[in-house]
Amino acid sequence: MLAFAEKVFASETKGEGVRDEISMFEVQDDCPILQQEMAHHLHTDEDTDKRQEKCRTITLPSSISDQARKVLAPVADVLLDIPTYLEVPDFQRVAIIGDYASGVTMDDFELSCKGMYRALTIREKYMRLAFQRFPLTSSQYLREIEGEPFKSTYPLFTSPPKKGEDPFNTKCLPENLSWVARMKDGVIYTYKDAAAADQHKPIENMPAPDYITFIDDMNFLIALIAQGPTKTYTHRRLKFLMSKFNVHEMLNEMEEMKELKLNPHRDFYNCRKVDTHIHAAACMNQKHLLRFIKKSYQVDADRVVQNIKGKDVTMKELFANLKLHPYDLTVDSLDVHAGRQTFQRFDKFNAKYNPVGASELRDLYMKTENHINGEYFARIIKEVASDLEDARYQYAEPRLSIYGSNPNEWTKLSSWFNKHRVFSPQLKWMIQVPRIYDIFRGRNFVPHFGKMLENIFLPVFQATIEPHANPELSIFLKHVTGFDSVDDESKHSGHMFCTKSPKPEEWDIVKNPSYTYYIYYMYANITMINQLRKARGMNTFQFRPHCGEAGAVTHLLASFMTADNISHGLNLKKSPVLQYLYFLAQIPIAMSPLSNNSLFLEYAKSPLLEFLKKGLIVSLSTDDPMQFHYTREPLMEEYAIAAQVFKLSTCDMCEISRNSVLQSGLSTEEKTHFLGPDYLKEGPEGNDIRKTNVAQIRMAYRYETLCYELNLIKEGLKTE
Repeated sequence: MLAFAEKVFASETKGEGVRDEISMFEVQDDCPILQQEMAHHLHTDEDTDKRQEKCRTITLPSSISDQARKVLAPVADVLLDIPTYLEVPDFQRVAIIGDYASGVTMDDFELSCKGMYRALTIREKYMRLAFQRFPLTSSQYLREIEGEPFKSTYPLFTSPPKKGEDPFNTKCLPENLSWVARMKDGVIYTYKDAAAADQHKPIENMPAPDYITFIDDMNFLIALIAQGPTKTYTHRRLKFLMSKFNVHEMLNEMEEMKELKLNPHRDFYNCRKVDTHIHAAACMNQKHLLRFIKKSYQVDADRVVQNIKGKDVTMKELFANLKLHPYDLTVDSLDVHAGRQTFQRFDKFNAKYNPVGASELRDLYMKTENHINGEYFARIIKEVASDLEDARYQYAEPRLSIYGSNPNEWTKLSSWFNKHRVFSPQLKWMIQVPRIYDIFRGRNFVPHFGKMLENIFLPVFQATIEPHANPELSIFLKHVTGFDSVDDESKHSGHMFCTKSPKPEEWDIVKNPSYTYYIYYMYANITMINQLRKARGMNTFQFRPHCGEAGAVTHLLASFMTADNISHGLNLKKSPVLQYLYFLAQIPIAMSPLSNNSLFLEYAKSPLLEFLKKGLIVSLSTDDPMQFHYTREPLMEEYAIAAQVFKLSTCDMCEISRNSVLQSGLSTEEKTHFLGPDYLKEGPEGNDIRKTNVAQIRMAYRYETLCYELNLIKEGLKTE
């Protein structure tokens, strides 16, 4: 299997025009697919009785709970004790009648089902280990297949401060412990004391991911996504899901709209929606930044804002050195907006972070570390937060950077956060880690990759073990909900992550590790942090990397194993197997079609609508409002353009909004308030239309469709 995985990896990294093992179908150039399939069927002696027994089609899966059946029943059959808002109006369902639902041979059907089942168990295993989410329905089906009892896991989020409560209060921090955190083979473990650390006897009940098992699981998945019968099966299922939604929409669109019209008070504008992917350094639009620069110059022209070689430089002198005057600046001369010249040019896009092309202005206005201790950056973020608070129903999850070049980054960032009190109930913070080890190693900032990992994660362990030793960092971590991995995915390292890969402490060359290498060690350390913080009653972190924007589809495979949710996911179009697995596992995807339009994919070609119709959990996000948006409400701008281009209905947009809240790092209390008390339940039972404005018909359709697909896998695994 390893040899096959290496072959697939090598062929997958060839040019895009080359037909390889990751291609949609495996056929000879001179052999049409239809002729090959017909010849195969004519020469295959299938057992008809076996097909009828194992591939029967049912309208509703037999494993749906009794309560769910009550909810999915027509209005006339609903029990009186079910609240009106949970009732599902009668609607027209799409049912496929016959003995052969999957459209492939029995052998291929069984092979595909076995592969799908093992892939889902792999993801569930790694999600449970890191206290990340796995869908309730999918997990229940896996338990029925295995005959084991169901146990749920869920991440811990910090509750919002109560009225009058100080979010920066350090009195509620737990007591310090005498435990020790130390890195071994790229993963940080927790020990009771230094002696236990020397003998590598970590605290029990905090298991680390097994390196060899992870590689084996990854190789299995690489082989699975290149498996011809599985590609054909999943491609057919995805086409069926698309067609099924189109028929559902044609039959029930008016009934869904009728539900929404009868729903009092709630509409799209006052549904909660979260910007699930936004970078703090570009969270303002270009006009906002321009106004702030001009205003700061009017007020602080004589303020010392830089120190160059021991010489203090005022703002007036800084602009004079740049041969600029803020009065003359326009959004065009600011030149921070992405355009046609940035398409497929990530290097030019990164340069857009420098206003007027001057890195000095970026350091002054968009950095937390500078001569004025990031004051202007904090003020800009608080102004953006104020706009969100005025809008009331919009939230954002901005990313702040930790690079790993030195161990003091966390202390400086948390000091900035506390000093300027950069807190808002509309903001949930995330930490992004750029994949730029090669730059740091080239400048001798770190001796090896392990040191970079240690700089990123060890301070978090220490603040968890001894919160009072660094109270500012401990408070900051309470408001952090997850980690992100960012950089240009199209850069190929040429290294395949395998058992022969050097350990992080041994990776001392200037060359950058592969995407999968980064992802595994970030996931492993986040897992160990979450187990420690869970044991201490602290909030845990989600892993939410940028993934699938460009590069190899193996990036999406690594995130399937490790990530709670991802950002972008465009390359799922290239792998029907992975796309179908992302549907079955209900992995949320934060999509940014306006960002992609300027960088990698034209808007009309965005798979957003396709993914939504098939039932993947998609949300809309802005990515970088400074580069891509024009208005004070960039998230609403994103929704408005998507609605116009893709002709989204109100129910579609409210469903995307609901997905964004579920995907986000908002606390359980906030999600209960925004989505309803039963939001953790799946299907219409977990939907409160009074809060989400998503039609119960739509929720019932989504739930039944997921159950149907999972039930097909269950049928394919039954023994004779």
